[in-house]
Amino acid sequence: MTEPANVTTILIVDDHALFREGLREILEAQDDMVVVGEAEDSRAALERTAEKRPHVVLLDVEIPGEDVTTTVEGIHALSPESQVIILSMYEGPQLVQSLLAVGIRGYLLKSVHARELVSAIRSLSDGEARILLSVSRESLAYALAPSSRRLSDRELQVLELTAQAMSNTQIASRLRLTEATVKRHLRNIFVKLGAVSRIDAVNKAIAQSLITAEKRPGSRLAAPLRRDDRPPTGDEGGRSRSPSAASGCRREERGEPLVHPAAEPHADGGRVHL
Repeated sequence: MTEPANVTTILIVDDHALFREGLREILEAQDDMVVVGEAEDSRAALERTAEKRPHVVLLDVEIPGEDVTTTVEGIHALSPESQVIILSMYEGPQLVQSLLAVGIRGYLLKSVHARELVSAIRSLSDGEARILLSVSRESLAYALAPSSRRLSDRELQVLELTAQAMSNTQIASRLRLTEATVKRHLRNIFVKLGAVSRIDAVNKAIAQSLITAEKRPGSRLAAPLRRDDRPPTGDEGGRSRSPSAASGCRREERGEPLVHPAAEPHADGGRVHL
């Protein structure tokens, strides 16, 4: 059956049946939306896309099967007019960056209100080239940063072990590197994150969702850093530690509208439209 021209057709892709049913109820309560199909994994998502050619695909970031970027590429290959909105439980700036590169039109956290999701879907039908992101300022800045400012996989490994209060010697042993190489990675991490110390780098990485906080009983930090785990100094690189910078290093902003130089905030909800 052909849907009216003013109705947005939607495909829901998520491996949790209860979540799909809840989304269907919310969306089909709208006069201008209709759910034309559901899928529980990447293979089914591509089959339904080819069959239904929906206007919008709501795609869970962790569906079984192919990775999400490959699935997005497949959706666009089968139905170029379909627009993909990613639904996720967490912020992942590196993932957001890779998904933006394959042409998603939105990345929304599953914690958004129903009215925000409905508004996001409606905004895609106005013909404007907008991208809707529900992430923190830090994650947005990292996702849009030049590749030279993004942490490499090895630098992330070093940072994760640093967050576990490991010394340079311990990190070198765990990763089978020399201690000098670990120090070089730390220097690069400090520069890329604008950090002045190890704890500053860890807290900034957590704020940007680059690593997760591993809370320990009685600790409010990701992991307590020992006094002898100081940043590289002198010819080992790194900058001197600033008390004022260290005291204000944890700056995670949640739930605020995101602003990008090339974007105008939407009137409804705290999202960024690029």
